[in-house]
Amino acid sequence: MKLVFCGTPEFAVPTLEAVVKAGHEVALVVTQPDRAAGRGMEVQEPAVKKAALGLGLSVVQPEKIKNNVEFRLRLEAIQPDAILVVAYGRIIPQWMLDLPRFGNINLHGSLLPKYRGAAPIQWAVANGEVVTGVTTMRLDAGLDTGDMLLAQVVPIGQEETALDVYGCLAPVGADLMVETLRQLDCGEACLEKQNHALATLAPILTREDGWMDFSRPAKQIYDRWRGFQPWPGAHTILRGKKLIVHALCPTSYKAVPEGTLMVDGERVFVGCGPESAVELLEVQMEGKRRMSAAEFLRGYQVRSGERLGL
Repeated sequence: MKLVFCGTPEFAVPTLEAVVKAGHEVALVVTQPDRAAGRGMEVQEPAVKKAALGLGLSVVQPEKIKNNVEFRLRLEAIQPDAILVVAYGRIIPQWMLDLPRFGNINLHGSLLPKYRGAAPIQWAVANGEVVTGVTTMRLDAGLDTGDMLLAQVVPIGQEETALDVYGCLAPVGADLMVETLRQLDCGEACLEKQNHALATLAPILTREDGWMDFSRPAKQIYDRWRGFQPWPGAHTILRGKKLIVHALCPTSYKAVPEGTLMVDGERVFVGCGPESAVELLEVQMEGKRRMSAAEFLRGYQVRSGERLGL
């Protein structure tokens, strides 16, 4: 097939590489503009751009696409059989949806109709799901509401973070996209409508999602920490300053009041609801370096009974 590929982060790279390896012609790669990122705010190229240039493909990085006449004319001149969309980060306008004969084929990081939206992998982990997966679907004007093509289930390990699951889903999704294109090309593809009554949403993450609410059960706090890696992570307040929790785990400690610290030797626990607790393994006080729980206890003379979140 002749394809246009739209994608931005590392998650999309295996799919781009797989469709090229499968012999498809990727006439154009569309990705987000270079952005300043990181502590030094250095301008960084999207992972898909780097991969595409390495494959010798043409790349464009439009700031906007809906009313971009030059961009529209270029795509219309290509006349792609399909437009592939993998974590591109832009809403696809109707003129793009209508352009290819096979439509716009999206690789979505969940088992639709569950977890529609911008952060499906993060919310699946944060909600304690034990399985997730990837789905190929034909985009329509709704939010991940289009007809499904293929899906593949992937288990979630109980200690895996969202980053780990990203790494598992990306190659599975690449293979699924290649098989989806094969079925479309030879007329074997079957479109399945989603059951909208079963839909759940996975909204874009905010900094507030990383706030640790110690009225939640310890398992839920741990799952949210796993799901919100690397951002927004997990944070609370100690002595009026922000405390970032880089590593923690549920524990069998009981009867510690919610949000209250309990020190046991070189270990530190926090009470959660109802009658559960987490152990803090690695933390970082505002403006300071990351440190182990033992270093934290020695450096700040933390005592049992201190409260977090105040």
